[in-house]
Amino acid sequence: MNKNALIRFRTIDNCLRNRFRKWTLDDLINACSDTLYEYEGIDKGVSKRTVQADIQLMRSDKLGYNAPIIVVDKKYYTYEDPEYSITNIPLTDQDLNRLTEVVEILKQFKGFSHFQELSGMVQKLEDKVYTSKNKQERIIDFEKNEGLQGLEYLDTIYQAVQKKQTLAITYQSFKARQPGEIIFFPYLLKEYRNRWFLLGIKRGAPRMMTLALDRMKAIGTANIPFRENANYDLSNYYQDVIGVTVSETLSPQVIHLFVYHSNAPYVLTKPLHPSQELIERQQKGIIISIKVQINYELEREILGFGDAMIVLQPQALKDRIWNKLRRANKHYED
Repeated sequence: MNKNALIRFRTIDNCLRNRFRKWTLDDLINACSDTLYEYEGIDKGVSKRTVQADIQLMRSDKLGYNAPIIVVDKKYYTYEDPEYSITNIPLTDQDLNRLTEVVEILKQFKGFSHFQELSGMVQKLEDKVYTSKNKQERIIDFEKNEGLQGLEYLDTIYQAVQKKQTLAITYQSFKARQPGEIIFFPYLLKEYRNRWFLLGIKRGAPRMMTLALDRMKAIGTANIPFRENANYDLSNYYQDVIGVTVSETLSPQVIHLFVYHSNAPYVLTKPLHPSQELIERQQKGIIISIKVQINYELEREILGFGDAMIVLQPQALKDRIWNKLRRANKHYED
């Protein structure tokens, strides 16, 4: 099986997983042709016979897919199981052997400063390979969000950022009643607390915005010239915030927090932000400072400590937290 076939399989899979539209055979042929042109520069298109053979191969056990592809109304292709994807099939012995080799190579780089970020990734991969090969219980239980939506778009977005391709994203914010399509110039993928976000600029908008992948309903490339990032330092874009909510008009503020002894070790060993400093040790706890923008994630972080953390300054943030706690207390009294 060659690379072009794999690209077609992935394309058909992505189409059939998108249940917000109906897919005819011609639609699948056009999608495969567009993807092959996009990734490989192949402009001769894909034949009907090739895509039909791909579908049959995906349905079969030959590749281990056993894809539940059905035809609705004698016209539209879809997965009978809405949760199915060829990306969810178990790893073969050959796959595991190759991954074992990859793990061994990656482990050699873990000690180098330039590859410090590899450490957690290598451990995850090593644990997955070990438990799959030996059919044993996991040794490491990493934090995960099993119900998180939008992860199927990670590869498409990664490729778009890398190749500087404009995206057409069907998106529904928490405030919107219906999803709508936006044209988006993607610049950076960001992970925060096991959720993924895409930083970029919406066509026609003057400023950066961050989209949550779990609010995306569909995604594809758009035949619109890519708008280069010329005004933002992406490596430092999130440096003054906790989370992903960045304001281009607010300056970071020095925030002083009192933390009672019961929770002080947690804050000292896992700082709230890289700017965190220990200001003072007192009999009942410690005072720390951080320098960040005041945003929703900061408030959630503080509220998460409950009665173990007190905002000392600035007064405006102290008042906001106090009002939220007072309303929360009233809810319990009602």
